[in-house]
Amino acid sequence: MAKYAVFVDLENCGAKVATLNSILEKVKIRGDILLGRVYGYTDRFSDLKEILLSNTFQVVPSIRYGIAQKNNADIQLVVDALEVAYTNPLIDSFCIVSGDSDYMPLVGRLKAMGKFVLGISRSEAASNIFINACNEFQFLESMGGRTSAKTTGTRKQKQGQVSDEMMDLAELNKLMMNICEEQSDTDGMYAAELKNILMRLRPDFNEKSYGCPTFFKLLTKLQSKFGDLHVKNDNFNVMVTLTPKVEDTSEEEPQLTRDNWREAFKAQLDAYKEGGFDRINPSILKADILTTYPDFNERTIGFKRFSEVMKQLEREHMVEVEMDEQKTMLIKLL
Repeated sequence: MAKYAVFVDLENCGAKVATLNSILEKVKIRGDILLGRVYGYTDRFSDLKEILLSNTFQVVPSIRYGIAQKNNADIQLVVDALEVAYTNPLIDSFCIVSGDSDYMPLVGRLKAMGKFVLGISRSEAASNIFINACNEFQFLESMGGRTSAKTTGTRKQKQGQVSDEMMDLAELNKLMMNICEEQSDTDGMYAAELKNILMRLRPDFNEKSYGCPTFFKLLTKLQSKFGDLHVKNDNFNVMVTLTPKVEDTSEEEPQLTRDNWREAFKAQLDAYKEGGFDRINPSILKADILTTYPDFNERTIGFKRFSEVMKQLEREHMVEVEMDEQKTMLIKLL
């Protein structure tokens, strides 16, 4: 099991409770967090106090002095990470929540010491140099799941029709699915391993809270109610896998046309804003649109390239197209 040290640049991650929860969940699925530190903390991030304290994170406050005030926190993060790497042999993995290319030498030194480095950042702040240097990299926008107005409305309607227990079970079922998806390189998970990861993510978890005397009973309950998990008892070893998806041909896939594409893009842009993001890499936007509309093609809505779609959204005052220092296109949400 991996043992992680997590270093978070709050300015980079947007400092939202939901965003920080997504980061911690992503890391905890992979292993234990033995040490965590956040940099750039000020009173305007007070909403994070509970999640930071409950995860025993150390806070490095932001001391503003001189013209290079942001570099102060960056340098402190590098010094602290190297100190941990050299003095704590228990930690074999590092999570750096920032996309600044200035951290590339740190990533290189950690990898040279045999450490695994997971990088996490907003797409607007992610340097290609930093992305390629890490063992694994995740965009923050992609970690919270794909969201659109159409799916959000359906979820709200369903929540009004089900009981409180159903909502709790649905949340638990979704969490188990996320864990299994992260273990996609395996043929399944032992139930004991799945429960251990659940306990890292939710220390107060107890199958008896769901009316089940054993974890196996809870798994079979989730399997029969939702059908997303497949439980198999193999020589007294309980294995859990995701149920293979069967394509639903009973109704047509949603299509984008010249008449409705603006509404679909606006819904996705609004979802980003609700998540606390100010700028997005167009590739993230296109990936999310393709998730909801698999047959999307720029030509079907009257454009040759996706960049032309962005220019049209800019003309309609929905976004502002920018170029970063690497001449990479970004879209500012308006």
